[in-house]
Amino acid sequence: MTPAKTTAPGAAAPRQPQAPLLDVSGLKVDFISRAGRTQAVRDLSFTLEAGEVLCILGESGSGKSVTLRALMRLLPEGRSEIAGRVDFLGENVLTLPRRALNDLRGAGISMIFQEPMTALDPVYTIGDQIAETVMRHTGASREAAMARALELIELVRIPSPERRLRAYPHELSGGLRQRAMIAVALSCYPKLLLADEPTTALDATVQVQVLILLRQLQQDLGMGTIFVTHDLGVAAQIADKIAVMYAGRIVEYGSAEEVLLAPAHPYTRGMLASTVSGQPRDRDLEAIPGSPPDLRALPRGCAFAPRCPRATDLCQREEPGLTPSGAFGHLLCHHAQPSPRNPAPADRAPGELVAGQ
Repeated sequence: MTPAKTTAPGAAAPRQPQAPLLDVSGLKVDFISRAGRTQAVRDLSFTLEAGEVLCILGESGSGKSVTLRALMRLLPEGRSEIAGRVDFLGENVLTLPRRALNDLRGAGISMIFQEPMTALDPVYTIGDQIAETVMRHTGASREAAMARALELIELVRIPSPERRLRAYPHELSGGLRQRAMIAVALSCYPKLLLADEPTTALDATVQVQVLILLRQLQQDLGMGTIFVTHDLGVAAQIADKIAVMYAGRIVEYGSAEEVLLAPAHPYTRGMLASTVSGQPRDRDLEAIPGSPPDLRALPRGCAFAPRCPRATDLCQREEPGLTPSGAFGHLLCHHAQPSPRNPAPADRAPGELVAGQ
């Protein structure tokens, strides 16, 4: 009989591995309409640790924004079906009762939407909208909530904070509205921040300012962040991990360095070849031929096969399974090949922001 293991007096107990901040497993989202069933998200799995930034890349219609809304259950009930698991701090968000879900939104998980002019209420001041969130989740008095709103406006570096507190959304520029939206999202110090292309509508100078601000706030507050974008330059500046989506699935997932400097999936390589940043001046940009598939009638086999330069009969017949890649990532390709490692830009590294770029 084997003796039971004991811990010596005074010895520290072995540390249990800590669960990730967010663990998404087998996430699926279907939309149901008269036209039929649309498979918007198919079998997504990834993890996010506290303090990490995950960028989700892909063309329009690849399922990026739908994924963010599914994580918070913001999709229309009755017209959508969500399956799988979304474990936030060990609790499955998809099975939470309505009251617990409302408590989680804004406090545990918060979201920055793509267009602040539609996300902010036009009939309430910026201060009122921030204070409302604080009062709802903390029970603070209106006076204390307005004081907190002023702190947040200063935190996101909006000039003349006392005056902007009394301003309405239409009285602010696009960049200031986006900062106000960030202030609303951060009002209760969420552990997880979801950002849905928050810089798309901004000009290049303001975009860089907002990116620098977001990265600094994320580091200062220790938040996990999921940042949706179709801009590879944005991902290079802010990401720790990258997930590349195509036709509702993650086709390449790994560290920002692995995915951007040595992409192995032909779709990722095509995206990198079609971007201006980092390319020699005398080199023509390459385009990915064709168009993304109709999600209501996905082709047999690999969804990217009709556009892929490496596609074979196997790709046309069978959908690829997961192939390990890098230290912890994976690929979804029958013929994935690591590309020659691209040189990192001299003035920018993945996950690092440089002021003034």
